[in-house]
Amino acid sequence: MPSFDVVSQIDWAEVTNAIDQANREVNNRFDFKGTDARVEQNGSQLVVYADDEFKVGQVVDILHAKLAKRKVDLGCLAADTVELIGGNKARQNITMRHGIEQSLAKKIVKLIKDSKLKAQASIQGDQVRVAGKKRDDLQQIIGLLRDSNLGLPLQYINFRD
Repeated sequence: MPSFDVVSQIDWAEVTNAIDQANREVNNRFDFKGTDARVEQNGSQLVVYADDEFKVGQVVDILHAKLAKRKVDLGCLAADTVELIGGNKARQNITMRHGIEQSLAKKIVKLIKDSKLKAQASIQGDQVRVAGKKRDDLQQIIGLLRDSNLGLPLQYINFRD
């Protein structure tokens, strides 16, 4: 019985490389000379530090460019508002969303069931397994999920016949 898994994964090595490149560019840029602008990573949390809200926005733009160049989907980023911290500094927390939350997994299962295609979807942790009798049905489900805007980048792995 053919099946595949719907997941939302991030290549953490590419994220680390993009952060290193962004920090290197910020250190070399003339408009950031003498400032404490940087990007730090704590697990799946990114923290952008700079002198004011405008410079935080510039550092975030540099980070987005570096992530996009390394083929990390920007849809997985969830940015908080810029907050002012002591000493005339600002910071912004950015969460890297990975894995499929339970509510989104239920939405995916409902979308597959409503499509009337002959396939079963089951939630397994932070991924959704889809199984069906025909390979064509599974390919139609992949197309359906790509067309629907779920707000999180999805990958389709472990396609088995």
